[in-house]
Amino acid sequence: MSKFKDVFVIDDDKVFHFIIKKLFSKNNIDINPSFYLNGLEAIEEIREKISLGTTMPDLILLDINMPIMDGWQFLDEFRKTKKTTTNGQTIIYLVSSSDSISDLNRAKEYQDQVKDYFFKPMSLDDLKKIF
Repeated sequence: MSKFKDVFVIDDDKVFHFIIKKLFSKNNIDINPSFYLNGLEAIEEIREKISLGTTMPDLILLDINMPIMDGWQFLDEFRKTKKTTTNGQTIIYLVSSSDSISDLNRAKEYQDQVKDYFFKPMSLDDLKKIF
């Protein structure tokens, strides 16, 4: 049984979506995943959830480098949006192929929102740390 129910995977890489779906399935991680190709799609969904009074995602797996709205922009918008609701606590993990020191340091600026930083490709051990 997973401690998370609604999970948002925000990543522009469809191969990552496929791999993470397989990892969830093969390891009996019982969740309701939603997949988004950029931060804008996801933040719009979150705003709609707020307007409808439905629950926020329990967990977000967030890529940094994406078109339209990248992970950093998403975090900024999520911070603003989150102030309008007290509907549950959403845990965010950054998942990126970037091992840049500047990205790792920038992630620390969001430690009020981001729980940890994982490098792609995600492994079963990474998922065990989360779930």
